[in-house]
Amino acid sequence: MGGSIDKKTSTIISLIGLVVLLAIWYFLTLTGEIIPNKILPNPVKVLLSYGELYTDYDLLPNTWYSIKLNIYGYITAILLALPIGFIIGMFPIARSLFSQYIDAFRFLPLTAITGIFIAWFGIGFDMKVYFLSFGILIYLLPVIVQRINELQNPSNNKDYVYLQTITTLGATNWQKFRHVYFPYVTEKISEDIRVLTAISWTYIIVAELLNKEGGIGSMIYTLGRQSRTPEVFALLFLIILIGFTQDRLFKSLDQLLFPSKYNYEKGRIKKLFVNPSK
Repeated sequence: MGGSIDKKTSTIISLIGLVVLLAIWYFLTLTGEIIPNKILPNPVKVLLSYGELYTDYDLLPNTWYSIKLNIYGYITAILLALPIGFIIGMFPIARSLFSQYIDAFRFLPLTAITGIFIAWFGIGFDMKVYFLSFGILIYLLPVIVQRINELQNPSNNKDYVYLQTITTLGATNWQKFRHVYFPYVTEKISEDIRVLTAISWTYIIVAELLNKEGGIGSMIYTLGRQSRTPEVFALLFLIILIGFTQDRLFKSLDQLLFPSKYNYEKGRIKKLFVNPSK
């Protein structure tokens, strides 16, 4: 209890766990007597259904439609959240005016406001991008404000020292933003953005059910109404695979953009304060 194992052993144990789960699933659904196949299909049938999805249901174009929606939604949300979040977080008047209301938006049931987005933006691809962006934005924006508050909090000795040091060196407001606020916040929220991957796929499925033009969510809805359970499970596992791959890509991008998080000796103090006059 409380111990740890090396990475190689952990990987081997994880693979064994996967094999055990698949074996249990296979034998529970082998005859259909223990668990009916209409409820839980056999994993072999799920695997074989990918061929039919590819040939008869345009699996690749629909997958690309969902991925493209995800990418556009993330980019739009980040481009909106960063400037708004910095303005609210750094300036006391803006924070007093809007901070509480921004926090309150998190309680909005997004599935209940789809009609508003249709009225504003129509029923095409752009509307779905804006809907997804809004879903990400209402979670990301309060996080940006919170990260700025953490940096500006004197009781947070670990992070406040950066702001205190550059202020002592006589930096201008622009230098503070460039060398402390922006790198600190973007470094922190990169992890929050990665965590939002799972939530974003929920909103993607909801958006694709509006005027079904394509996408994995639209396929799941159609095949589910036809009681094509193996195909539905195959698409659900495809979403898990895409989400896992996206998570790994975000992690790799995070290591590339913010190496100081993974090598503290070459971290923010050296990078920001070696020449603070710039």
